[in-house]
Amino acid sequence: MARLAIHRPIHRRRVVLFLLLAFGLAWATALVIYGMGGLNGGPALVPGVLNLATVLVALVYMPAPALAHVLTRLWTREGWQGSGLRPHLRRAWPYWLAAWVLPALLTLLGSGLYFLLFPHQFDPSLGVLRQLLAQAGRAEPPISLSALAALQLIQAVLLAPLVNGLFTFGEEFGWRAYLQPKLLPLGWRPAMVLMGIIWGLWHAPLIAMGHNYGVGYPGAPWSGILAMIWFTFVVGTFLGWLTVQGRSVWPAVIGHAAINGVGTFPALLTQGEPNPLLGPLPVGLIGSAGFTLVALWCLWREPTGGAGDEEG
Repeated sequence: MARLAIHRPIHRRRVVLFLLLAFGLAWATALVIYGMGGLNGGPALVPGVLNLATVLVALVYMPAPALAHVLTRLWTREGWQGSGLRPHLRRAWPYWLAAWVLPALLTLLGSGLYFLLFPHQFDPSLGVLRQLLAQAGRAEPPISLSALAALQLIQAVLLAPLVNGLFTFGEEFGWRAYLQPKLLPLGWRPAMVLMGIIWGLWHAPLIAMGHNYGVGYPGAPWSGILAMIWFTFVVGTFLGWLTVQGRSVWPAVIGHAAINGVGTFPALLTQGEPNPLLGPLPVGLIGSAGFTLVALWCLWREPTGGAGDEEG
Protein backbone atom coordinates (compact mmCIF):
# COMPACT_ATOMS: atom_id res chain seq x y z
CA MET A 1 0.00 0.00 0.00
CA ALA A 2 1.39 3.37 -0.98
CA ARG A 3 2.05 5.85 1.77
CA LEU A 4 -0.03 8.94 2.30
CA ALA A 5 1.46 11.69 0.19
CA ILE A 6 1.25 15.16 1.73
CA HIS A 7 2.97 18.05 0.03
CA ARG A 8 1.29 21.11 1.50
CA PRO A 9 2.93 23.33 4.12
CA ILE A 10 1.57 23.68 7.63
CA HIS A 11 -0.61 26.78 7.93
CA ARG A 12 0.48 27.65 11.47
CA ARG A 13 -1.65 30.80 11.73
CA ARG A 14 -4.81 28.87 10.88
CA VAL A 15 -3.93 26.03 13.23
CA VAL A 16 -3.28 28.40 16.13
CA LEU A 17 -6.47 30.36 15.46
CA PHE A 18 -8.52 27.17 15.24
CA LEU A 19 -7.10 25.84 18.51
CA LEU A 20 -7.65 29.13 20.33
CA LEU A 21 -11.28 29.13 19.25
CA ALA A 22 -11.93 25.42 19.87
CA PHE A 23 -10.34 25.47 23.32
CA GLY A 24 -11.51 28.95 24.22
CA LEU A 25 -15.18 28.33 23.47
CA ALA A 26 -15.20 24.92 25.17
CA TRP A 27 -13.19 25.83 28.26
CA ALA A 28 -15.17 29.04 28.79
CA THR A 29 -18.31 26.91 28.76
CA ALA A 30 -16.67 24.51 31.23
CA LEU A 31 -15.99 27.45 33.54
CA VAL A 32 -19.67 28.36 33.47
CA ILE A 33 -20.62 24.75 34.19
CA TYR A 34 -18.13 24.60 37.07
CA GLY A 35 -19.63 27.78 38.50
CA MET A 36 -23.08 26.17 38.44
CA GLY A 37 -21.83 23.26 40.53
CA GLY A 38 -20.36 20.91 37.94
CA LEU A 39 -21.82 18.45 35.48
CA ASN A 40 -24.80 17.75 37.72
CA GLY A 41 -25.40 21.40 38.51
CA GLY A 42 -27.58 24.13 37.13
CA PRO A 43 -31.37 24.37 36.95
CA ALA A 44 -33.24 21.14 36.23
CA LEU A 45 -34.87 21.53 32.84
CA VAL A 46 -36.51 18.12 33.07
CA PRO A 47 -36.41 17.03 36.74
CA GLY A 48 -34.37 13.90 37.20
CA VAL A 49 -33.50 13.71 33.52
CA LEU A 50 -31.95 16.89 32.12
CA ASN A 51 -30.18 19.87 33.65
CA LEU A 52 -28.67 23.02 32.23
CA ALA A 53 -25.09 21.73 32.55
CA THR A 54 -25.90 18.77 30.29
CA VAL A 55 -27.43 21.08 27.72
CA LEU A 56 -24.38 23.34 27.75
CA VAL A 57 -22.08 20.37 27.21
CA ALA A 58 -24.15 19.03 24.34
CA LEU A 59 -24.99 22.30 22.60
CA VAL A 60 -21.97 24.53 23.32
CA TYR A 61 -18.94 22.55 24.54
CA MET A 62 -19.09 19.65 22.08
CA PRO A 63 -19.85 21.74 18.97
CA ALA A 64 -16.99 24.15 19.74
CA PRO A 65 -14.55 22.50 17.26
CA ALA A 66 -17.09 22.72 14.44
CA LEU A 67 -17.75 26.37 15.24
CA ALA A 68 -14.00 26.97 15.38
CA HIS A 69 -13.70 25.34 11.94
CA VAL A 70 -16.30 27.68 10.46
CA LEU A 71 -14.97 30.82 12.16
CA THR A 72 -11.37 30.07 11.17
CA ARG A 73 -12.29 29.65 7.51
CA LEU A 74 -14.30 32.86 7.57
CA TRP A 75 -11.65 34.81 9.47
CA THR A 76 -8.76 33.74 7.26
CA ARG A 77 -10.82 33.73 4.05
CA GLU A 78 -9.68 30.20 3.41
CA GLY A 79 -12.74 29.18 1.46
CA TRP A 80 -14.53 25.85 1.75
CA GLN A 81 -12.51 23.60 -0.50
CA GLY A 82 -11.42 20.49 1.39
CA SER A 83 -14.07 20.85 4.09
CA GLY A 84 -14.63 17.09 4.23
CA LEU A 85 -18.39 17.28 3.79
CA ARG A 86 -18.66 15.36 0.54
CA PRO A 87 -19.74 11.82 1.45
CA HIS A 88 -18.04 9.91 -1.42
CA LEU A 89 -20.41 7.13 -0.42
CA ARG A 90 -20.09 5.06 -3.60
CA ARG A 91 -16.35 4.72 -3.15
CA ALA A 92 -16.11 4.93 0.63
CA TRP A 93 -18.99 2.74 1.80
CA PRO A 94 -16.65 0.09 3.31
CA TYR A 95 -15.27 2.76 5.66
CA TRP A 96 -18.77 3.88 6.60
CA LEU A 97 -19.59 0.24 7.39
CA ALA A 98 -16.41 -0.22 9.41
CA ALA A 99 -17.20 2.94 11.38
CA TRP A 100 -20.71 1.67 12.06
CA VAL A 101 -19.89 -1.89 13.16
CA LEU A 102 -16.32 -2.03 14.50
CA PRO A 103 -16.82 0.15 17.62
CA ALA A 104 -19.21 -2.40 19.14
CA LEU A 105 -16.87 -5.31 18.40
CA LEU A 106 -13.84 -3.43 19.74
CA THR A 107 -15.70 -2.36 22.87
CA LEU A 108 -16.75 -5.95 23.58
CA LEU A 109 -13.20 -7.13 22.96
CA GLY A 110 -11.77 -4.67 25.47
CA SER A 111 -14.38 -5.38 28.11
CA GLY A 112 -13.95 -9.12 27.57
CA LEU A 113 -10.23 -8.79 28.23
CA TYR A 114 -10.95 -6.74 31.34
CA PHE A 115 -13.33 -9.36 32.76
CA LEU A 116 -10.81 -12.10 32.02
CA LEU A 117 -8.30 -10.21 34.15
CA PHE A 118 -10.86 -9.26 36.83
CA PRO A 119 -13.46 -12.07 36.76
CA HIS A 120 -14.87 -11.14 40.17
CA GLN A 121 -16.22 -7.91 38.63
CA PHE A 122 -18.22 -9.70 35.95
CA ASP A 123 -21.92 -10.02 36.77
CA PRO A 124 -23.76 -12.54 34.54
CA SER A 125 -26.96 -11.85 36.50
CA LEU A 126 -27.06 -8.29 35.11
CA GLY A 127 -27.78 -6.72 38.48
CA VAL A 128 -27.12 -3.22 37.15
CA LEU A 129 -29.81 -3.63 34.50
CA ARG A 130 -32.24 -4.99 37.09
CA GLN A 131 -31.52 -2.00 39.31
CA LEU A 132 -32.04 0.45 36.44
CA LEU A 133 -35.43 -1.11 35.69
CA ALA A 134 -36.41 -0.83 39.36
CA GLN A 135 -35.37 2.82 39.52
CA ALA A 136 -37.47 3.54 36.46
CA GLY A 137 -40.46 1.92 38.17
CA ARG A 138 -40.71 -0.82 35.57
CA ALA A 139 -41.78 -4.36 36.31
CA GLU A 140 -39.79 -7.37 35.22
CA PRO A 141 -39.64 -7.43 31.40
CA PRO A 142 -41.50 -10.19 29.52
CA ILE A 143 -38.14 -11.46 28.28
CA SER A 144 -35.02 -12.44 30.18
CA LEU A 145 -32.54 -9.79 31.28
CA SER A 146 -29.95 -11.37 28.99
CA ALA A 147 -32.25 -10.99 25.99
CA LEU A 148 -33.07 -7.43 27.03
CA ALA A 149 -29.35 -6.59 27.26
CA ALA A 150 -28.77 -8.14 23.84
CA LEU A 151 -31.60 -6.06 22.41
CA GLN A 152 -30.12 -2.92 23.90
CA LEU A 153 -26.77 -3.76 22.34
CA ILE A 154 -28.37 -4.36 18.94
CA GLN A 155 -30.33 -1.12 19.24
CA ALA A 156 -27.15 0.77 20.12
CA VAL A 157 -25.33 -0.67 17.11
CA LEU A 158 -28.15 0.06 14.68
CA LEU A 159 -29.45 3.43 15.90
CA ALA A 160 -26.67 5.17 17.85
CA PRO A 161 -24.65 6.18 14.77
CA LEU A 162 -27.72 8.01 13.46
CA VAL A 163 -28.93 9.62 16.69
CA ASN A 164 -25.55 10.43 18.25
CA GLY A 165 -24.17 11.65 14.93
CA LEU A 166 -26.14 14.86 15.42
CA PHE A 167 -23.82 15.63 18.35
CA THR A 168 -20.53 14.02 17.30
CA PHE A 169 -20.51 16.05 14.10
CA GLY A 170 -19.64 19.07 16.24
CA GLU A 171 -16.34 17.49 17.25
CA GLU A 172 -15.44 15.65 14.06
CA PHE A 173 -16.08 18.57 11.72
CA GLY A 174 -13.45 20.39 13.75
CA TRP A 175 -10.87 17.74 14.59
CA ARG A 176 -10.91 15.40 11.60
CA ALA A 177 -12.22 17.72 8.87
CA TYR A 178 -10.12 20.78 9.70
CA LEU A 179 -7.24 20.19 12.12
CA GLN A 180 -6.15 16.77 10.86
CA PRO A 181 -5.44 17.86 7.26
CA LYS A 182 -3.51 20.83 8.63
CA LEU A 183 -1.24 18.53 10.68
CA LEU A 184 -0.72 15.75 8.14
CA PRO A 185 2.32 17.49 6.58
CA LEU A 186 4.11 16.46 9.79
CA GLY A 187 3.67 12.85 8.70
CA TRP A 188 0.92 10.36 9.38
CA ARG A 189 2.18 9.02 12.73
CA PRO A 190 3.29 12.34 14.29
CA ALA A 191 0.00 13.90 13.22
CA MET A 192 -2.02 11.13 14.91
CA VAL A 193 -0.03 11.45 18.14
CA LEU A 194 -0.50 15.21 18.18
CA MET A 195 -4.19 14.90 17.33
CA GLY A 196 -4.69 12.49 20.23
CA ILE A 197 -2.96 14.79 22.71
CA ILE A 198 -4.90 17.85 21.57
CA TRP A 199 -8.25 16.07 21.57
CA GLY A 200 -7.60 14.59 25.02
CA LEU A 201 -6.50 17.88 26.57
CA TRP A 202 -9.56 19.58 25.11
CA HIS A 203 -11.65 17.22 27.29
CA ALA A 204 -9.62 18.03 30.41
CA PRO A 205 -12.12 20.35 32.17
CA LEU A 206 -14.90 17.80 31.76
CA ILE A 207 -12.68 14.98 33.00
CA ALA A 208 -11.75 17.09 36.04
CA MET A 209 -15.46 17.48 36.80
CA GLY A 210 -16.07 13.73 36.64
CA HIS A 211 -16.88 12.98 33.00
CA ASN A 212 -16.07 9.36 31.98
CA TYR A 213 -14.12 8.46 35.15
CA GLY A 214 -15.99 9.99 38.06
CA VAL A 215 -13.99 11.72 40.80
CA GLY A 216 -12.87 9.04 43.27
CA TYR A 217 -10.25 7.18 41.28
CA PRO A 218 -6.53 7.15 42.16
CA GLY A 219 -4.66 10.27 41.10
CA ALA A 220 -7.78 12.19 40.11
CA PRO A 221 -8.11 14.25 38.03
CA TRP A 222 -4.65 14.10 36.42
CA SER A 223 -4.59 10.35 35.92
CA GLY A 224 -8.03 10.60 34.31
CA ILE A 225 -6.81 13.28 31.93
CA LEU A 226 -3.84 11.08 30.97
CA ALA A 227 -6.12 8.07 30.46
CA MET A 228 -8.38 10.23 28.29
CA ILE A 229 -5.41 11.30 26.17
CA TRP A 230 -4.56 7.64 25.57
CA PHE A 231 -8.18 6.93 24.64
CA THR A 232 -8.39 9.88 22.25
CA PHE A 233 -5.08 8.84 20.69
CA VAL A 234 -6.12 5.27 19.87
CA VAL A 235 -9.70 6.15 18.94
CA GLY A 236 -8.60 9.28 17.08
CA THR A 237 -6.12 7.24 15.03
CA PHE A 238 -8.94 4.89 14.02
CA LEU A 239 -11.25 7.79 13.14
CA GLY A 240 -8.45 9.65 11.39
CA TRP A 241 -7.62 6.63 9.24
CA LEU A 242 -11.28 6.27 8.25
CA THR A 243 -11.41 9.97 7.37
CA VAL A 244 -8.42 9.79 5.06
CA GLN A 245 -9.44 6.53 3.43
CA GLY A 246 -13.03 7.65 3.02
CA ARG A 247 -12.04 11.14 1.83
CA SER A 248 -14.81 12.48 4.06
CA VAL A 249 -15.53 13.40 7.66
CA TRP A 250 -18.71 11.31 7.74
CA PRO A 251 -17.11 7.93 8.60
CA ALA A 252 -15.52 9.62 11.63
CA VAL A 253 -18.86 11.14 12.62
CA ILE A 254 -20.49 7.71 12.41
CA GLY A 255 -17.64 5.97 14.21
CA HIS A 256 -17.57 8.51 17.04
CA ALA A 257 -21.36 8.25 17.39
CA ALA A 258 -21.17 4.46 17.45
CA ILE A 259 -18.53 4.56 20.20
CA ASN A 260 -20.66 6.90 22.30
CA GLY A 261 -23.67 4.66 21.78
CA VAL A 262 -22.11 1.36 22.79
CA GLY A 263 -19.39 2.61 25.15
CA THR A 264 -21.40 2.26 28.36
CA PHE A 265 -22.76 -1.22 27.57
CA PRO A 266 -20.04 -3.06 29.57
CA ALA A 267 -21.32 -1.30 32.71
CA LEU A 268 -24.39 -3.55 32.53
CA LEU A 269 -22.12 -6.56 33.02
CA THR A 270 -20.20 -5.12 35.95
CA GLN A 271 -20.43 -5.54 39.70
CA GLY A 272 -18.39 -4.01 42.48
CA GLU A 273 -16.31 -0.88 42.01
CA PRO A 274 -13.88 -1.27 39.10
CA ASN A 275 -11.06 1.17 38.57
CA PRO A 276 -12.38 3.36 35.70
CA LEU A 277 -8.83 4.07 34.58
CA LEU A 278 -8.57 0.40 33.59
CA GLY A 279 -12.06 -0.55 32.45
CA PRO A 280 -14.35 -2.21 31.64
CA LEU A 281 -15.53 0.79 29.60
CA PRO A 282 -13.45 1.62 26.51
CA VAL A 283 -12.14 4.82 28.12
CA GLY A 284 -10.06 2.60 30.42
CA LEU A 285 -6.59 1.39 29.47
CA ILE A 286 -7.66 -2.26 29.35
CA GLY A 287 -11.14 -1.50 28.07
CA SER A 288 -9.60 0.29 25.10
CA ALA A 289 -7.51 -2.75 24.11
CA GLY A 290 -9.56 -3.41 20.98
CA PHE A 291 -9.15 0.16 19.78
CA THR A 292 -5.46 0.03 20.65
CA LEU A 293 -4.94 -2.97 18.37
CA VAL A 294 -6.76 -1.24 15.52
CA ALA A 295 -4.81 1.98 16.12
CA LEU A 296 -1.52 0.09 15.92
CA TRP A 297 -2.65 -1.42 12.63
CA CYS A 298 -3.67 2.02 11.32
CA LEU A 299 -0.32 3.49 12.33
CA TRP A 300 1.52 0.67 10.57
CA ARG A 301 -0.77 0.51 7.53
CA GLU A 302 -0.65 4.15 6.52
CA PRO A 303 -3.69 5.42 4.59
CA THR A 304 -3.27 5.94 0.89
CA GLY A 305 -4.62 9.46 0.63
CA GLY A 306 -8.00 11.08 0.22
CA ALA A 307 -9.28 13.42 2.88
CA GLY A 308 -5.83 14.87 3.22
CA ASP A 309 -6.07 16.33 -0.25
CA GLU A 310 -7.81 19.51 -1.26
CA GLU A 311 -10.86 17.70 -2.59
CA GLY A 312 -11.71 16.23 0.84
